[in-house]
Amino acid sequence: MKITTVETFHLRHGLSVVGGNSEVTIRFREALLVRIGTDQGLVGWGETPVLGGVRSIIDRQLGPILIGRDPRRHRPLWRALWGTYFGNGLAVGAVDIALHDLWGKAMGAPIADLYGGRLRDGVSAYASTIGYPEGVDPESAYLEMATTALDRGFAGVKLRIGALPVEHDLAIIRAVRDAVGPDARLMVDINGGYTFATAVRVGRELERLGLYWYEEPLPPPILVGYDKLSAHLDIAVAGGEHLGSRAAFREAIERRAVDIIQPDVSLCGGIAEALFVADLARECGVQAVPHCWGGGIVTAATIQLLALLPPPSPSKSAEWPMLELDVSENPFRDELVPDLPPLRDGSIRVPTAPGLGITVDEDVVRRYAVD
Repeated sequence: MKITTVETFHLRHGLSVVGGNSEVTIRFREALLVRIGTDQGLVGWGETPVLGGVRSIIDRQLGPILIGRDPRRHRPLWRALWGTYFGNGLAVGAVDIALHDLWGKAMGAPIADLYGGRLRDGVSAYASTIGYPEGVDPESAYLEMATTALDRGFAGVKLRIGALPVEHDLAIIRAVRDAVGPDARLMVDINGGYTFATAVRVGRELERLGLYWYEEPLPPPILVGYDKLSAHLDIAVAGGEHLGSRAAFREAIERRAVDIIQPDVSLCGGIAEALFVADLARECGVQAVPHCWGGGIVTAATIQLLALLPPPSPSKSAEWPMLELDVSENPFRDELVPDLPPLRDGSIRVPTAPGLGITVDEDVVRRYAVD
């Protein structure tokens, strides 16, 4: 089997409900897809964000490396992709997902089975919500998002704060906690919006409210200051979605920068790399809960990864890592991948079809492609 084509597609969709986080207002959903074709008719799909010239890297640098190569020889291919041009976690991540999809299809097995077999057939999920919907009072919007998600059976809800004055944001979280009760699992994501002093102040109040984790309170580059923040707080501090190499993850884990590390298969170099990070974290007593904010391809890849991840400790009470499931408007999930398993009874089944276990609707790709 030989790779014959490597194509990229930039997808874009204008949102009917505009929202955002502490830093940006999001008016569009975008995704970069990778389609790898072979001389035997098999096709593999990958996905990554449209950031940092990543499309040009795939088209001009990584794609030519793959042409004529056997996609089943995954390890030498991955080393060639990572070593050339100093590596790029986003570009390699997208290509790696597509290569895994091809590898599984060629072997007639889902990705999880390529690594010796899944540890579970279904994964629990938490709802990852849009922040600050435009034109709506944030308190009422957050109350509705949280109660709706929990009523649907999600294991928890993540809300985005940091754009409003601290007391306003905290009042919203207090109202949500009062509405959903003390036992509901709530998380917040700041998207790097706080100074150290503000992060400590907010973190202590979130501890009092019993939140499950406190995600990216400080600006993210190399997680500067996170180790000191984690030492100041009892609430679990989460972060690391932006890290793009195992060296960066190793440093963050070894200096205990966060209590929960969040590798993203589309950002850190792919499925095997995220699995490596999770294994490294577990050896150091750090919980790994993968980040997942994208379309159906990234979601399917993350589900396969989660099927391989054990709890962070051997304790019978240790909790299995959850899937982050974006519940905002996303045609690149709902339309592009029509057979992505839904949430049922609090769980999403792990697909058993070969590769990612999903079908990509190429008519939808053409409909949303911007060029």
